[in-house]
Amino acid sequence: MSSRPTIVITGASDGIGAVAARALAGPAVDLLVVGRSPEKLAPVAADTGGVALTADFARLDEVRTLAKEIAGRVDRIDVLINNAGGMFAPRTPTVDGHEPNFQINHLAPFLLTNLLHDRLAAASGALVLNTSSVANRFGRIDLTDLDYRRRRALQQFAYGSSKLMNILFARGIAQRWSADGIVAAAVHPGPVATSFGRESRSTGLIYRTPLRRLALISPESGAAPLIDLARRGADPSLNGVYFDRHRANGAENRQAHDQTLIDGLWEISTGLVGLDAR
Repeated sequence: MSSRPTIVITGASDGIGAVAARALAGPAVDLLVVGRSPEKLAPVAADTGGVALTADFARLDEVRTLAKEIAGRVDRIDVLINNAGGMFAPRTPTVDGHEPNFQINHLAPFLLTNLLHDRLAAASGALVLNTSSVANRFGRIDLTDLDYRRRRALQQFAYGSSKLMNILFARGIAQRWSADGIVAAAVHPGPVATSFGRESRSTGLIYRTPLRRLALISPESGAAPLIDLARRGADPSLNGVYFDRHRANGAENRQAHDQTLIDGLWEISTGLVGLDAR
């Protein structure tokens, strides 16, 4: 195993994840790029010299296998960018029985990050960076109904809730793991012109038509905040902060600092993915 810094990026097969991977790669870095499609991931790995690992976050067993593969390859992780995700039709549950925005955008990265805790702690200064969204402002966390079994599951609101969870999760890490030298932050990269909206009819209209030229920014621009924060590494001033692009303390949902939700989401998520409390 190498003593060089290690960076792990999920959702790295295209969009801002691929741009960030290419920017952060280098001969002095061990880079691991994660995606769902081996075909799409291969050119990113080839361009960066990174190791390509595949996992479908709609299947938690694949996330567990991914964590084992990563832990088997590296003895430490200096930067973990939880970038995989998207907007999904909420009425079709995953194979694990969860609402897909909840699982793919929150539960899967929650599981992966917890399983990699020891590798993060081994860096003696690690950064966990969660890709969130301004849509967090439209979310609502109900700890008794995270899977929308009782509430009406509108796609935009289910997505917004999952992006709010990305912020709450970052704050949970900041509070629980700071003694291990682990810093966590969340960031809204901006409205990026990628394949993000393909699962949504309404949001996808903007992402799939010429309207994208008016409303969206390039993947290169969207990746810039992730790249900047990753290069800052385990800067204590980042801990628990939500960035709206490059601006710290961006506009948030009023639930984003609710300690009951920070603790409750962590505890419930721990139980749902079968982890021991940490």
